[in-house]
Amino acid sequence: MVDAAVATGDAAKVKTVIEIAKATNPADIAELDEIHGAFSRTQQEKARLAAKQKEERIRSAGLLRNWSGRGEVGASYSSGNSQNTGVTLGLDLKREGIDWSHRLRGNMDYQRSDGRTTRERYFVSYEPRFQINNGLFSYGLVQYESDRFQGVAGRLAASGGLGYKIVDKDSVSLSAKLGPAYRHTDYVTGATESSLAVLAGMDFDWAITDRLKLTQDTNMVAETGGAATVIIDSSNTTVTLVTGLEARMSRRFSTRLSFTLDYDSNPPENKNTTDTLSRVSLVYGF
Repeated sequence: MVDAAVATGDAAKVKTVIEIAKATNPADIAELDEIHGAFSRTQQEKARLAAKQKEERIRSAGLLRNWSGRGEVGASYSSGNSQNTGVTLGLDLKREGIDWSHRLRGNMDYQRSDGRTTRERYFVSYEPRFQINNGLFSYGLVQYESDRFQGVAGRLAASGGLGYKIVDKDSVSLSAKLGPAYRHTDYVTGATESSLAVLAGMDFDWAITDRLKLTQDTNMVAETGGAATVIIDSSNTTVTLVTGLEARMSRRFSTRLSFTLDYDSNPPENKNTTDTLSRVSLVYGF
């Protein structure tokens, strides 16, 4: 019976069987302890070798390997400088290494009303991180955005600094970052502006429950996700807040409800300081 349990490689099963064997065969306790110890050492060595092999695969992987991500498509409703329905597209790619991680994000919001374009916003960012220790990391960030209806033909921002993983658990993660930034803005009026700034950012994710049954035949996982980025300089402060609720319908597909707030303390003339975007979309993970 003990040999059969050991053959399964299931640590919990081996522990249970050996405890029963000890209770029914007290004369063999020493031998059973030896069997259990040998099994534990073997499992630890297997785990060590597997971890080493995994690390070697990650370190030797090419630049285009080990990427994962998700694509998003859906309908949207906006308020502020424009109030229309439209289409939104998004892409979020991640590459997790041993010390380095990379994240590439992009989204597009495009709307037309009565045969004319009423919203046209593009955003793309790239952020590499180097993990200094379990909590502390350094980051770099380059992002570009364009929102003609907010008066911005193009805005490029670059930043680098330090961050910290405040909470890093399977169900909850929270990290913050801070560093200097440089920003260059081209306005639709033809004016340009360049300035030094300070960037502060936060990322938050919370898996509310493993399984949340919303319909009779669909098991769904609800997750919340939030991000905040603040860029402050002497003439203009911008704030971007993104909050979302996601429900997983299958291993690959999810539905997502999100709310985005963009604040510009010093917008061009006749433009609002705040834009909001409520979005319902279908997400495909890969």
